[in-house]
Amino acid sequence: MGSISLLSAAARRLEGKVALITGGASGIGEATAKLFSKHGAKVVIADIQDELGHSVCKDLSPQSTSFVHCDVTKEIDVENAVNLAVSKFGKLDIMFNNAGVAGVSKTDILDITKPEFEQVIGVNLVGVFLGTKHAARAMIPARQGSIISTASVCSVIGDDDGVHSLYSNLKGRVLKAEDVAEAALYLGSDESKYYFEGYTALQFLFRHTNFYRPAQTRSFVIFSFPMETFLIGASASG
Repeated sequence: MGSISLLSAAARRLEGKVALITGGASGIGEATAKLFSKHGAKVVIADIQDELGHSVCKDLSPQSTSFVHCDVTKEIDVENAVNLAVSKFGKLDIMFNNAGVAGVSKTDILDITKPEFEQVIGVNLVGVFLGTKHAARAMIPARQGSIISTASVCSVIGDDDGVHSLYSNLKGRVLKAEDVAEAALYLGSDESKYYFEGYTALQFLFRHTNFYRPAQTRSFVIFSFPMETFLIGASASG
């Protein structure tokens, strides 16, 4: 056992669940992997940062945590990550599409190159699509599962110096990776029954896949935070 200790059985909110976290080797993904493991989940960390990924696994239980190299822009990598989770742990309950990049910091569109733009789209959009697609492939036979994605409010409203004040109702608070991990924990648990119908591009995705069946949907949740981060979660059962 690593440095992360389990809670008592009664307090474990993800006991018996299997989670796959892209971008799980650092930042929000690492914090989520540790929190999920603490709550009894078996965790597969998928990332391109091999050394960091293996390091996180060493901090957790080797019996319940695995690392797989995964570039989310490559479908074969995402498919292999899902297949590893299912083959090693028997199922997939939670898919956390967390891998993301900010891209280069350029204020003039004329300075942005096509490869730079394609990198952001590839990781932040295509990666979420691929993760959702292959997670759904594993979850549909079981007729249940939770798919969670990290995104940015800047996909809805462009960024500027005052954008944070438009979103934040947590004035004076600083969002930490652990805070987002706590939200992901809720979305991945059986407690996520709160429904909020809001704007999200992923509504199109879920409504146009076999995974989205209104009779089976238990929750569709959006959590908004400052610092340009929000989580989208969809859970289905039955």
